[in-house]
This record gives sequence, structure tokens and C-alpha cells, in this order.
Amino acid sequence: MLRKFLLLFFISLGLGLFTLNLGLTPHQSLAISIFSVSILGTLFFWDFRLSFAFLGISVLLATKTIDLKHVIEFASLEVILFLVGMMVLVGLLKSAGFFAWIVQLILRIRNMNAVKFAVVISVVSALLSTVTSEVVSIIFMVAAVLEICDYFEVDPVPFIIISILATNVGSAATVLGNPIGILIASKAGFSFEDFLIKAFPLAIVCLAVTILLVLFWYRKALNKLDLKIKELGANEILVKLISVPPDRELKISLAIFGMTLFFIALHHRLELFWGLEQNTILFIMPLISSGCVMIWKKEKAREFIEKDVEWWTLLFFMLLFAQAGTLKYTGATDVLARGIAGWSANSTPLLIGLVLWISTIGSSILDNVVLVAAFIPVIQGFAAMKINLQPLWWALLFGGCLGGNITLVGSTANIVALGILEKEKNIRLNFFRWLGIGLCVGVVTTLVAWAALAFIPFYNN
Repeated sequence: MLRKFLLLFFISLGLGLFTLNLGLTPHQSLAISIFSVSILGTLFFWDFRLSFAFLGISVLLATKTIDLKHVIEFASLEVILFLVGMMVLVGLLKSAGFFAWIVQLILRIRNMNAVKFAVVISVVSALLSTVTSEVVSIIFMVAAVLEICDYFEVDPVPFIIISILATNVGSAATVLGNPIGILIASKAGFSFEDFLIKAFPLAIVCLAVTILLVLFWYRKALNKLDLKIKELGANEILVKLISVPPDRELKISLAIFGMTLFFIALHHRLELFWGLEQNTILFIMPLISSGCVMIWKKEKAREFIEKDVEWWTLLFFMLLFAQAGTLKYTGATDVLARGIAGWSANSTPLLIGLVLWISTIGSSILDNVVLVAAFIPVIQGFAAMKINLQPLWWALLFGGCLGGNITLVGSTANIVALGILEKEKNIRLNFFRWLGIGLCVGVVTTLVAWAALAFIPFYNN
């Protein structure tokens, strides 16, 4: 551990001194150095990442690199509160048995075969992630996949990986699918409709490509499952599933969640109608709904807040956003933006490619929220150069989501799913067993996204 701490210290110090010698101001170099500590801290010392965030923001304030007013401004409290509200609503659905019920309905498939099973878990994983977030979706999909694979006595790893890959792709489709979606929406001024019109179709294309790739890659595993289905009978799956009828509590929970999604989907039009600031209803609707939930379920209200809201993660996000904002405040990201624009020779397709591939590769190594938080001020820096930011925001979104498929630590969904697999089945996935299919899906879907964003004029408006 001492060696890692020393490595972290010298890398961050060296980066600060290097940028200082390049002509950046002391405050710019310090902001870069402190932010690199938080990023590398998440990579080297995952359990201490919040500690690094606390210490980093304290140093920035103590050295007057940023002031308290701007720390609060850059902390993106609207994003944090949105996530708190959605986490409470997901906690309600979980306690009401929604996920067990929906998985049971989906698995009641007639004439089940291996290909159909693989396609269904891919589509369901992707769609669930669009409304409940990638992590919540994958928890319940892993449970369903393990149940089926146990019954048929087949290796669950290929089907778990298929579900994870589809979940990460689907998380790019809406504001709700991934924390980076709401973060980008708040900074770029995108509405829920913008995601449905532009991100959702491209995510569906990437999902279709992903399904074709995994069907080919895991054809042997699918053949084995087909043999088992013929031997044991697919209808017997239903015997293994617990019947979860939609009771009154579940119906009310679904009504609350559905109403929330309805207002979120129409938030832009309602804001125009009522003369509200952009994205006001988008951010307050989960708070209104979660407030009503805590009145209705008053005996569980504290549990929803204490257990279902990931405060550790949200605090880390908040301070990380503030540190990333410091890069913008000091002008360090403007320097980086000019450098990237220079590398692209002011070619829009090449600039889109740079943003997309940097975020893709970065997200395969780091948590995508960390990567996107670092890159948002850079994207904003392009505005001063009269560059159209629209395709760059979408490139950052898809790079952050698709890059998570490349390595087994590339996204939170990956880590959660593989942790469940190890805990429940004592199966520890080899890095290279993942890398083959992960790299294939990650690279091919990123190429698809690059082609769409760079050459379809629709994404430039």
C-alpha cells in the first residue's frame, strides 16, 4: 500500500510540475494535480476515494484555487438531488416486488430456445436499465439468469456477460439509464425528449450489433443450452420461479413510478408552458414522487433514505464535480480544449472521434462518472472556439457507456454482477475471458456510434 501511495504522490506531483513548465499558472497546475489525485485514488485505492475527494477540495479551497461559492455551484446539487429521488423510487419498486414480477412475466416465453433466451435477456437488460439505472437492472437480471442456468445445469458466465453488455449499451438510451446521462443533460441543457430522439435510436442500433456479436461469440454455449432445453423442457422453468402476483402495493408503486416517468418525459414542454427554467421539472419530479412515497410508506421512509440511497457514492460525485469545475474555473480545461482542437485540425468528424475514443478508452479503465466529470469542462471549453457542441456531448455519453464493456472493471454494473457471480457460484471471472468479447463489442459499437455521430447531420442540430 505504501508503494501505491508513493506512486500516487509522485505521479500527481510530476503532472503538476510538468504542466507548470508548459506555461500553465500555479492554480491551473494545482487544480490538475489535485484532480489527478482523485482519479488515480479511485484506481489505486477504491475504498478511500471519498477521502481523496474530501482532502482534495479542502486543498483547493485553502490555496484559494477556487472559492466556496463556486464549489457549491460546480457541485451539481441538482444532479445529486435527482439521483436521491430516483434511488428512493427504485427502493420502493424493489420492496414492492416489481423486479421479481417483471422478470417472471418476461421468462414465461413459449417455445423457448437458446437464441430466443439470449435475445430476450439482452433486450430486457437494456430496457430495464433505461428506466431503473444499469446497477439496479443488472442485479435482478443476474438473479434471473442464474436461476435459469442452474435449472438447465449450464455455465452461467456467457449469459451473465451477455446481460451485462446489453445493460451498458442500454444505459446510454435515456437520462435515467446512467448517472452520466443526467450529468450531461444538466450541463448540455438536453431534455428527456432529446435523449429519446437522438440517444435512444443509436443505442438500439448498438444493442442490435451487440446481440449479433454475442450470438456468434457464444454459439457453442447456446448449442449446449439448446440441448438441455430439449432434454428437460423449457416450461419447467416456471416451476422454479416464485409466483409474484401484482398486489395492491405493487400497483400503487407502479402508478407512482409511471407518473414520474410521464412528467419526466414531458418536462420540456411543461416547462415551456409554465414558464419554468430549463430542466426544472426534470430535476424536481423525482423529489416530488419520493416525498409522496415517504408520506405513504412512513414506516419505511428512513429505510429508503438510509439504505436505498448510495450516500457514499453521491458525496464522492458531488466533490468530484466540484474538482472538475475547478479545472474550468482556473482555465486549465480551456488550454486542453485548444490542444485537442489542434490535434483534430479543426475537423469535426475527427474531433468527435477524439472525444468518443478518449471517453471510451478512459471509461474502460475508470468509472465512467469520473471520466465524464473530468471531460465536461473540456467540452464546454470548445464553445469559445465556435465549435458545435451537440455531437461532442453525444460522443461523451456513448463513449462513457460503451467503453464500460471493454474490461470487467469498466462499469459499476460489471463489478456488481461479477461480485454476485463470485458470491453465489464461487466463479471468479478471468480478466482475459471477459476482454475478448468485451473488446469486440466495445470497439464495434463505438465504431457504429462514431459513424452515426460524425456523418449523420441529424446529430449536429
